[in-house]
Amino acid sequence: MNKTYLFLGISILLLTQACNLGNDQSDAYGNFEATEILISSESNGKLLDFDIDEGDLLSSGQKIGLIDTLPLHLKKKQLQAKIISLSKKTIDIPSQINVLIERKSNLEREINRVNSLYKDGAATQKQVDDIMGEQDVINSEIRANRERLQTNNEGLLSEILPLQYQIEEINDQINRAIIFNPTSGTVLTKYAEESEIVVYGKPLYRIADINEMILRAYISGDQLDDIKIGQKVKVMIDKNRTEYKSYDGVISWIAEKAEFTPKIVQTKEERVNLVYAIKIRVNNDGHIKIGMPGEVIFNASL
Repeated sequence: MNKTYLFLGISILLLTQACNLGNDQSDAYGNFEATEILISSESNGKLLDFDIDEGDLLSSGQKIGLIDTLPLHLKKKQLQAKIISLSKKTIDIPSQINVLIERKSNLEREINRVNSLYKDGAATQKQVDDIMGEQDVINSEIRANRERLQTNNEGLLSEILPLQYQIEEINDQINRAIIFNPTSGTVLTKYAEESEIVVYGKPLYRIADINEMILRAYISGDQLDDIKIGQKVKVMIDKNRTEYKSYDGVISWIAEKAEFTPKIVQTKEERVNLVYAIKIRVNNDGHIKIGMPGEVIFNASL
């Protein structure tokens, strides 16, 4: 009977040592995180279409929803009608001064005739001067009418230009009412449902790329010499009560300044008051979740 108890005691001791093996070897501890992006509405109106669910994998540029754009289209048509109305008020300058140009052409023929008569002594100098004066008058009328009509058209066009800018703005608002997913990732949280009224800035969903996770861990000051950016390390998560699942990781960031030890983190030296944060990139096979604890071994050959 004593031999049986002795065997059980030794077995329990070995099992306890096996359970603590990973923890004794770990150099740093932390939690996994991912770069989360909050996608918000860029328009106001009724959410006509919003075809996503939490856990969906979305690609960059994928169309996932639409906000009602009918009021914007109606406003755009009103502005277009105003532009057409103002355009019809503009004056075709050449057609308005064609009569004066025709008079000038006839007068130039008369001037040539009078000059010929003058050379032959059949016309007086006064007749030449009078007809040249008529030419000056017609030139002045043509110039004045052209300037007046040009000024009138410029005034109308100055009213059209702001309307065209307003249409461009509405076109931009219409484009923003179409919801495109900006980055590849998995939908973590959905904040709106189809047929809801949304306003500019209202959160619609939160997305993150969880194919590559970040383990934010903490080390003491005397461990800084043991690590560097780009260094390969071993990252471990709990597989079950007694085993770990390991991954290859790469240190991507080391804090420049120390900070107080977070309450949720226990480092290798628990009495150290200040620690340095580090980030380690880890390819996710689906088992790593946001917020899950992880451990790090700096010597990846272990």
